[in-house]
Amino acid sequence: MTILILNCGSSSIKFQLLETDTRNVKASGLAERIGEPVSKFSCQFAGQDKRKRQILIPDHERGIEIIIHELMDEQHGIIRDPGEIDAIGHRLVHGGEFYNTSVIIDERVVEVMQECCNLAPLHNPANISGIEAALKYLPGIPQCGLFDTAFHQTMPPRAYLYALPIEYYSDYHLRRYGFHGTSHQYVSQQAAKYLGAKLEDLKIISCHLGNGASITAIEHGKSIDTSMGFTPLEGLMMGTRCGDIDPAIPFHLMKAFDMTPDEVYAVLNRQSGMLGLSKISNDMRVIEEEILEHGNEAAILAHEVYAYRIKKYIGAYAAAMNGFDVMVFTGGVGEKMPILRELVCSDLEFFGLRLDKALNNRFADGILELHTPDSRVKALKIPTNEELMIALETERLLKNA
Repeated sequence: MTILILNCGSSSIKFQLLETDTRNVKASGLAERIGEPVSKFSCQFAGQDKRKRQILIPDHERGIEIIIHELMDEQHGIIRDPGEIDAIGHRLVHGGEFYNTSVIIDERVVEVMQECCNLAPLHNPANISGIEAALKYLPGIPQCGLFDTAFHQTMPPRAYLYALPIEYYSDYHLRRYGFHGTSHQYVSQQAAKYLGAKLEDLKIISCHLGNGASITAIEHGKSIDTSMGFTPLEGLMMGTRCGDIDPAIPFHLMKAFDMTPDEVYAVLNRQSGMLGLSKISNDMRVIEEEILEHGNEAAILAHEVYAYRIKKYIGAYAAAMNGFDVMVFTGGVGEKMPILRELVCSDLEFFGLRLDKALNNRFADGILELHTPDSRVKALKIPTNEELMIALETERLLKNA
């Protein structure tokens, strides 16, 4: 199948045109700064150089139109007719408690997404706009979607409930939802396949580490707990997000510094995390350079806090699952920062994990083993591929429809 993958963010659209039979990416690109005075558009077709240009993209509908025109461009395009696209797969953010798997998109799915807009006010409206634009410009082509929250709907109540008055959950659905589900699901499947094991026989701790970061306990193929919560702010320290803090801190900031709720929200989401602690950057590549080349104390401390938070969750999830068999590192940071992986894995021998430092320091594409031969727990670096996961789920849904 030839599937167009659309990932509509609040002000961007990432896309791929992917062949599921060969898993070849025929085209990929990004429309960004949507709604700003000057937007950017980039596109690369297989075997061609990437093309970039500045352009006016007032909304997501116009962005989808530009993507389709680009794919069909007479000089550079990769397809000649929209009918060459068999299906459209969407990365969707929030499906609340309604969906625990991928879905064929129909009116009911859109209604549910609208009901969940209060849970994802930036992303669900953008997702809906992408669906409606695809329906307008690619009529008759089936659309499917995979919610970021779906994989975590297998969490038991003891994991997703907050210790608040129960009516906040029963009446207003305030609970832990978790995110990055597509990534955690994909790498757990890849881990089982690589190890020649059945997914349902494994206990996996999956660490998705990027500018946004989350960690998930996966038991017998199902998410039983995850670090992100009602929003992506909870959990691990991230590039600019604070992660877990004392819930009284926002009130203290408002009273002590006369800050508004919006100002506090901005601090916690955009000025904290690695950027806030280091005062250097939210980019872990910059932090790594400062550590290795300059011995920057602020970078070292921020890096230690980052790794320590991950280790605490590993310990908690090991207890929740009565041990674990595999630990996976994925995401831009998890895949490309050996010094972080080494710091996270240090002193985990108690759990049966022994890191091979030489293997860990290798830079190689694809899956990489990080553990010693005698390590009971396996440690793997697995590149995530959410687009491929969405494409394969889209194919599966339509073949079984």
